[in-house]
Amino acid sequence: MNSWYTVKVKYTKQMEDGTLKRVTEPYLLDAVSFTDAEARIYEELGEQIRGEFLVTGISKTDYADIFHYEDADYWYKCKVTYVSVDADSGKEKKVSNNFLVTAANVKEAFERIEESLESMLVSFEIPAIAVSPIIDIFPFNPDLDKELDRREMTEEEKEEYNESRNPPVFTASGDDEEEVEETVEESTFTDESE
Repeated sequence: MNSWYTVKVKYTKQMEDGTLKRVTEPYLLDAVSFTDAEARIYEELGEQIRGEFLVTGISKTDYADIFHYEDADYWYKCKVTYVSVDADSGKEKKVSNNFLVTAANVKEAFERIEESLESMLVSFEIPAIAVSPIIDIFPFNPDLDKELDRREMTEEEKEEYNESRNPPVFTASGDDEEEVEETVEESTFTDESE
């Protein structure tokens, strides 16, 4: 199951006035692990950022849902709370979830969250809305889940792989120091597509 990861990237950015400035910007990625998030950020930003960039931090981020509207560029983090009742004990529990929504201002973010969550069966409150520093969001992309430059192994590579997995074992037999080769039985590489 995929989760959201905030990845901070440091690079030299050309500002609107033409000057160069070293900046650190956060991006949100849908990934399966920290390693996957790092690999995906290099793939996603490799063509967008000129020059080198450095991943300075990756953290798992909990968002219940993300609502993207094409007409806005700013992301707003909205905290939504509601009361849940435990069916067994009957106790009430306050639950908080974070959502992201694109909007032009706080008022529009509030309206869009209300609109997006109107199908919820329980009443909810929106106690906090704040501008998020997130620059861009990269949702799940199945094409990037494939390893880059993966190709089928040649016959020579398959044999070499099998030999490395089954090294010969030498043992001494009796008093004479003659070496006898034995093969270690392990699974060998087989091409499943055949």
